[in-house]
Amino acid sequence: MEDNINKNDKSELTRRQFVGLAASGAGALTILPSFTIGGLGHVAPSDKLYIAAVGCGGEGAADIQAFMKTPKKNAVISHLCDVDDRMAANRRKEYPKAPFFHDWREMFDKESKNFDAVTVAIPDHNHAIVGLSAMQLNKHLYLQKPLSHDIYEARILTEASKKYKVVTQMGDQGASSEGMRTLREWIEAGILGDIEKVYCWTDRPVWPQGIPWPKTHPPVPKELNWDLWLGTAQQTNYIENLVPFNWRGWWQFGTGALGDMGCHIIGPPFKLLGLGYPTEVSGSASTVYNGIFSEAQYPESGPVSSSIKFKYNLKNGKNLDLYWMDGGITPERPAELDGNGNMNDILGDFTGLNDYEGSTLFVGTKAKAACGWGGRSPVLLPLTLNKQINVPKKYPRVEGDMDGHYWQWIDACIAGYGKAEVDSPFEGYAGPLTETVLMGNLLLRSFNIREKIKRKDAVYGDMEGFIFPGRYINFKWDGPNMRITNFEAANQFVKREYRKGWGELKL
Repeated sequence: MEDNINKNDKSELTRRQFVGLAASGAGALTILPSFTIGGLGHVAPSDKLYIAAVGCGGEGAADIQAFMKTPKKNAVISHLCDVDDRMAANRRKEYPKAPFFHDWREMFDKESKNFDAVTVAIPDHNHAIVGLSAMQLNKHLYLQKPLSHDIYEARILTEASKKYKVVTQMGDQGASSEGMRTLREWIEAGILGDIEKVYCWTDRPVWPQGIPWPKTHPPVPKELNWDLWLGTAQQTNYIENLVPFNWRGWWQFGTGALGDMGCHIIGPPFKLLGLGYPTEVSGSASTVYNGIFSEAQYPESGPVSSSIKFKYNLKNGKNLDLYWMDGGITPERPAELDGNGNMNDILGDFTGLNDYEGSTLFVGTKAKAACGWGGRSPVLLPLTLNKQINVPKKYPRVEGDMDGHYWQWIDACIAGYGKAEVDSPFEGYAGPLTETVLMGNLLLRSFNIREKIKRKDAVYGDMEGFIFPGRYINFKWDGPNMRITNFEAANQFVKREYRKGWGELKL
């Protein structure tokens, strides 16, 4: 099984047997792998990309499987790393010859000469430090969405991809979908007219949010290295059912509903309309009350639901409002829809799977268009337009559709930096998109900033309570400098401090 062979093992095998194979005639057509004859800048028919996987379960497992489905068979999962033996078990069985590590730092230190690229699918709070370290070793990088936990981290990753000249791709596979090309062709053909508003919504969160930090702390499972799982996060006790999924609801580790699905759902308008940084952000979120006068806030956890408006100044001088909704909130049903069916069924995937996971609605002066997350299954509104309008295909499709998102990254890595396109590079797209998504979280986290006050009430007399100065204001956003200019307290969420011993993220 060639795909299970360590890169160094294969190199040694080739050198050891080459002379004998050539003498017997069996080696007459042998072509040495690229790493033995000048690195990834050289393209030979037998070239393969040797990938170290950080994160082996859940999304990590799905990514590994997608890489290995490439029709060119030009990817090798050469190394595995996971802090949880339960999550790593199946991948270790599939790739028994791939060296396995619990600590990515040890893998990078001992094995970096034996792989070309790194794929990362771990909790959000450790994305940036692993990704930057990989790029500093000049390794190409496939990093799951969102690129980072903090806005500052996303900026550093974007700058690093340029500095170290490595091929990068964010794990928002919809960017390579057929639907994204179709939407682009509709927009450029003028079918929608001028787009004035965009609505983005999701069923997330589908994990606990809006709750207090648990008071009971069971023992850490023996298969989990809790210290390594925490990584850059501040030291805290283990809580039940946090791993492998429910970490998303805690700000210390995850980025909530917006971080989970925002890159998938905001991505289509961000890419197709060239949005860049928003100028203003406003919105609201669910709150929790316990008692008449005292409001219980849980700042460690994201809200149950939220609604956010991003305001953009477009290059043509016009404005655009982009609305984000989660936790069951959806836009008003478009008048152009016929019948009384579920809106998500109509706007979502026509294979029979409704797209509660996320949908996007473009509102233009001539028509509307909707799609599922990642741009999939686009549809024009009114629905009659889908039969009346036939826009020629202008842009080449990616082989494999969403799976091709992985394959194009492999091909681009082998070709070398700057020699082939990918659909979600950090520079110019994935980095700024991630910053925008996380800027929405900055607003949500500012929602719970509170100040204690005392006041006299005409009925109840002396009272103590709280005010929330970060609510219901339009945050002015200076994108290039990563700052809110009219509410200083919000800027504490642009960059967090890493746990002692984990250093600071810098180029």
